[in-house]
Order: sequence, then structure tokens, then C-alpha cells
Amino acid sequence: MQNSKIDRIIWIVLDSVGMGAMPDAELFGDFGVNTIGNVSKALGGLKVPNMEAIGLGNIDEIQGLNRVDAPKGCYGRLAEASRGKDTTTGHWEMAGVVSMVPFPTYPGGFPEDIIKAFEEATGRKVIGNKPASGTEIIEELGEEHMKTGKVIVYTSADSVFQIAAHEEVVPLEELYNMCRLAREILVEDHAVARVIARPFIGKPGSFTRTPNRRDFSLLPPHDTVLDKLKKAGYHVMAVGKIEDIFSGQGITEAVHTKDNMDGVDKTLDYMKENKKGVIFTNLVDFDMKWGHRNDYKAYGKGLEEFDARLPEILNAMKDTDVLFITADHGCDPTTPGTDHTREYVPFLAYGKSLKENVNLGTRNTFADIGQTIAEIFGTEKIQNGNSFLKEILK
Repeated sequence: MQNSKIDRIIWIVLDSVGMGAMPDAELFGDFGVNTIGNVSKALGGLKVPNMEAIGLGNIDEIQGLNRVDAPKGCYGRLAEASRGKDTTTGHWEMAGVVSMVPFPTYPGGFPEDIIKAFEEATGRKVIGNKPASGTEIIEELGEEHMKTGKVIVYTSADSVFQIAAHEEVVPLEELYNMCRLAREILVEDHAVARVIARPFIGKPGSFTRTPNRRDFSLLPPHDTVLDKLKKAGYHVMAVGKIEDIFSGQGITEAVHTKDNMDGVDKTLDYMKENKKGVIFTNLVDFDMKWGHRNDYKAYGKGLEEFDARLPEILNAMKDTDVLFITADHGCDPTTPGTDHTREYVPFLAYGKSLKENVNLGTRNTFADIGQTIAEIFGTEKIQNGNSFLKEILK
């Protein structure tokens, strides 16, 4: 039975905004990582008063932010129970899927038989086939790609098969179809979490990736809270790459975005529609544009820009709305590597139907969010997580 006080949840994921190393971080090659704390330290502080007012600076063990005497929301931190630190694993866990077997990764590039099958299926030869920074590999191989028509295939520390191509050499629809073909090839032992289209434009020496990125994910192995909501007749409105992360499963409508601010705009647009259910938004710039490129200055500015937009969201909320803000992993831009980092993530909740100044402490799994959503809307429980609704509801 649905909780009568809440009709809609605005659920915003600040992609990669972690808040400190988990106890097992060193097993993932992460030492001294703390995305929020280290960015704040490097910049001499962060100006995020709106998130601090809800309770961001009051979360246990958080560093670099201001505590307030009487936070107007509920706050805590979440540990990741899954064996991973990537986007798919983090989002799936929030929605109820705990992944105990990590997705395959390819530090030495993809096997020859996979590349050969891809070349035969697509009719295009491959260059690259190694772990690389997305911006660096197009600078390295972009000119050769433009001269030969061969596509750039690369990976990272994450479980990804990425295809970079110039939009004037490989039309977007062809690139997306190549990704679909790769998705069909990458199964069983080679079932990577995501195949990613990485289109770019420009000339040698000044290539730029475009907003036309698309992710082609595996299907979640069992129902998530999104499926439960959809089956119960609620709207699940996906903003940004949420639709791609869940391969469309459990989504009733979706819109893709150009950047973080466009993501906020699209979230506000969905809020105007007054549909019952969930608006699920991913703001990817923290990760894609700044975390992976070790640009801590832009990362901090991005946090401040989101915080400055937060009053628009709060002012657009109805009394029956609840706001959740969280993250899916870390990507500390102050550390030497460019990969995701194994971190706790922050959690904030605010709404007229919720208590104020509730410290949820450290939760054992991101799936507690999904289980709480299931209880709010009275759907079947999901497979993992413990609801904290009784702790936060007035």
C-alpha cells in the first residue's frame, strides 16, 4: 500500500561524487581517495550552502564541508556491497541488484577473437584496442581514423568496450548500430557492463567529444525497484544516461541530456508534469568531464553550480514530493589515476513529509535506497537492502 504522504520522488545521482575510501579501497588500487574531501581541500573549500542546509556537511566522516546546527533534511552515507566501483554496478545496486561477481575488465585490451568478430560484423577494422583516456586516445589515433575509416576501440579500468568515431566519418546511427553488434558479441565470459559510443568532431589537434554518447548496457539480472514501480502503474522518468544504464528496463519514459545543467532543466520539466512515481536523474559531468580528467577545479565548480540550481528544484517540489540526492561511486580528480575510486557515497533526503535532522549513519548497501522507494510506493520488496522509511517519515 502506497504511503499517502508521498506521491513522487526526485532521485538525483551526482555521478562519481564519493565521500571517502571504503575499508577495502586498497584492494581496488585506491589509496587516500576522497572525492568531495580532496576537491574541497585542493580548492580551499567548497561553496555548497544548499546541500549543507539539508545536511551534507553533517554526514558521518565527511570532510571539507560545513556542518550546520539544524539540517532540514535526512542524511547519511552508503557503503557499496557489490564487488565493483563502476556506474552500472552502483546504479544497479541502488535499484536492488547487488553484484558479487565483478564484470570482466581488459587491462591488456580485448582478445583477438572478439576484435575479429567485431570487425566482421561491422565491416570496419579496429585501431587502438587498449586501456586509455578517452580524450587522449582520440588525439593519438583520431587522424588515422579519419584517413582510414578504422574505428577506435578502447577500454579502461571499468568493464567497458568503447568505440570512438568522428561524426563526419561514421554517422551516428552507424556508430550506434556498431555498438548494438558489439553488445551481441560481448556475452558470457566477455559480458562487459557497457558498450559505449564515443562520437567526436573537429580536426587533428583539436578533437572534441560530442554529447551524442550512448551507453548499451547489460540487462539487470533480476527485477529492480524500477520494474516494481512500472508494473504497479507508476511513472519512471529517466533523465540522462539512466535509460542506458538499465537498458530501458523498468523505464516508462526517458530523455537524454547534453550536460549537468541540461539534466537539471530536464528534471524540472518532468516535475511540471505532476506524474506519480520517480524522476531518476544522472548528472554525468562530474565523472565524464572532470573526474576522469583529473580536473579538480572544474569538479568543484560543478558541485557549486549544481548547488546553486538546487533551490529551483526545492521550490518546484510539492508537499507530496521527496528529494533524494546520492552518488554511484567515486572518481577522485586529485589522485594520480584517472579511474573510478572505491568510496562511500553521500545520501540526502528532503521533503515536507520527512523529518528534519535525521542522521541515517552508515548504510550497508546502496540498495537501501531502492528498498525505501519500494516501501514508499507499496510495491513488492526488492531482493536486497533494508528500508529506512520509518526513520525518515514524519
